[in-house]
Amino acid sequence: MANTAKDRVIVLKNGDNDDIRLDYNLLRKAVLTLRAVNHKLRKQIIKLLEEHDRLTVTEIYVKLRLEQSVASQHLAILRRAGVVRTDRDGKYIHYSLNRPRIAEVSALVEELAQ
Repeated sequence: MANTAKDRVIVLKNGDNDDIRLDYNLLRKAVLTLRAVNHKLRKQIIKLLEEHDRLTVTEIYVKLRLEQSVASQHLAILRRAGVVRTDRDGKYIHYSLNRPRIAEVSALVEELAQ
């Protein structure tokens, strides 16, 4: 059976006989997430969502004094990375933090830092 990306495990040698085994897909998702949040404006959006729980794109661009297209573009990046969730309420789309995803990536980063 071929070893595909979805069932690969990466082993990081620690020097002591305490190797770290990482699921390739989990690591790839974590990298995507970290790249998405590593931007000044997207950090501001995340902070705003932490303070307000859920907001529409209009509320976000007004509070951050952005163009609507800029806010939408950065929200799309955060959404693709799994950092934010969307839910529709009539004609409005509300954005909120995907806390389980953030916790998952945070745990992986902590594991790598040890």
